[in-house]
Amino acid sequence: MVAVIGVGLAGTAVAATGPESSTVAQEAHAEALVPGTPCTVSTRACVDLESQRAWLITDGAVSYGPVPIASGGAGQETPSGHSFRVYRKSADHKSGEFTGPDGQPAPMPWSVFFADGGVAFHGGDRDRASAGCVKLDPGPAQTFFNDLVEGDKVQVVDASVEQKARAGS
Repeated sequence: MVAVIGVGLAGTAVAATGPESSTVAQEAHAEALVPGTPCTVSTRACVDLESQRAWLITDGAVSYGPVPIASGGAGQETPSGHSFRVYRKSADHKSGEFTGPDGQPAPMPWSVFFADGGVAFHGGDRDRASAGCVKLDPGPAQTFFNDLVEGDKVQVVDASVEQKARAGS
């Protein structure tokens, strides 16, 4: 799949491969899936944006989940990808961008950061879309925090897109 993403100064179209055509995606599609998930056996945390569910994976099998999530809303979508990595954890993190009803920085308990822009798994109200993060209920948020370590791979996908890519559609 090729998508036109802009027009160069000389008027020629600049094309880029779609996310499912990247080398990383192709490598992921060649790898076995964890049964019951849309993610590969080498990942430690799996998010399906379509079903709004997440899993923890250990040694190529589900070790926890599925659990319900809330992902990013319109204009602040949770980024998708096959090779995010946990890069920081903060048990009592406070948002640097958003405030709560009390005007104080919004709490983001049990934060596990994995994507650019401060995207993290964290506890929060799943009735409200996030600003790109993956919000979990308090218990699952603490489980993700306790289980994941820096360097662990995180995959965030749409199950039907993954299925089509694996089928060669």
